[in-house]
Amino acid sequence: MTLDSSWLTVKRGDAPLIISLPHTGVEIPVPYERGLVSPWRARRDTDWWIDLLYDFATELDATIIHTAISRTVIDVNRDPSGASLYPGQPTTDLCPTTTFDGEPLYHSGAEPTAESIGERRARFLEPYHEAIAHESRRLRAMHPKIVVYDCHSIRSRIPRLFEGLLPNFNIGTNNGTTCDPALSTAVADVCSASGFSFVVNGRFKGGYITRHFGDPKSGINAVQMELACRGYLTEPSEKVSEDNWPPAYDDQISAPIRETLRRILETCLSFARNQRS
Repeated sequence: MTLDSSWLTVKRGDAPLIISLPHTGVEIPVPYERGLVSPWRARRDTDWWIDLLYDFATELDATIIHTAISRTVIDVNRDPSGASLYPGQPTTDLCPTTTFDGEPLYHSGAEPTAESIGERRARFLEPYHEAIAHESRRLRAMHPKIVVYDCHSIRSRIPRLFEGLLPNFNIGTNNGTTCDPALSTAVADVCSASGFSFVVNGRFKGGYITRHFGDPKSGINAVQMELACRGYLTEPSEKVSEDNWPPAYDDQISAPIRETLRRILETCLSFARNQRS
């Protein structure tokens, strides 16, 4: 079954797995375009092609939740209160005013007001979170355990956010609080066997979705996967610009990491279906 609004899509499956796609959207409705420096800059930090990278999830009977709205309008993976997920470290806000590189998204004085932020939160963020909550309840009624798997990607080098080269796979469980240790270990083992670099709870420990919905004691295990873009596309060696970003999606380049991602999702399903784990 598929529930599809103008911006929120829920493709329902019956397996104990929810795939969340919070940052692949590129739509910026007209009312929210006002004051932006440029459309390209407003979309630059999209998690490019992640929806294509995981499109095989339907074959696993997973439930897929996707917003078409750009994270520049509102970031549905941030705390609705506006509290930072990484106190003391550079990050972006609930309604971002800068890019990952620290460049302004809006002309001076045109940033979202408190009233606008509240309207965006009610219109886009709350329905997205309710969709995850509703599907979690539905699937928990069918299975003793489920996995909420939150999909992300980011450029491999962003000095403002992290030093050096980001590992290919960045597994986030908020330092082990959002899922059973057996699940994070199993996912890490798949990453280790793949030959790609990986880290568990490194720079990215899981955003609001992982931290809010992950409750292993109640049978809901949440994992965030942040991919370094170079694992599935050709990142430019020079500074990104409108001429070179985003690169086109390429099936051949993405094939090796897609194979690993399939094994990761199959591992999540095996965990959820194993009553002894």
